[in-house]
Amino acid sequence: MSTSSETTGQGLDWLKWLLVFGILGAGVFGNWYYQDQSLLYRVVAMLVLGGCAFAVTIQTERGRNAWTLIKEARGEIRRVVWPSWEETTQTTMIVLVLVLIFALLLWLLDSSLSWVVSQILRG
Repeated sequence: MSTSSETTGQGLDWLKWLLVFGILGAGVFGNWYYQDQSLLYRVVAMLVLGGCAFAVTIQTERGRNAWTLIKEARGEIRRVVWPSWEETTQTTMIVLVLVLIFALLLWLLDSSLSWVVSQILRG
């Protein structure tokens, strides 16, 4: 059961998203408007505005869910057992050999079918 503050917070998500898009729009407009200024200043301003937009995004329900997903995915990546260099090389060589074999088989099949069709059309 949700409390009234949770409902109000979720109900105001649209306002937070509007604020996020407003911040990003202001950043794009400001970057265009101040194009004569130093690139360093504009990049720093865009990073600050991007950080502000991110902070507001995390306050929304979807933003929290996305942030949680990102953190969980990062934890999963840390648990992955990556293959050794030798395993990677062997697997790559097997794939290349199989691709070559199948390419030759398809070439032979194509050539054979072309020959058969040309014999039928001539005959």
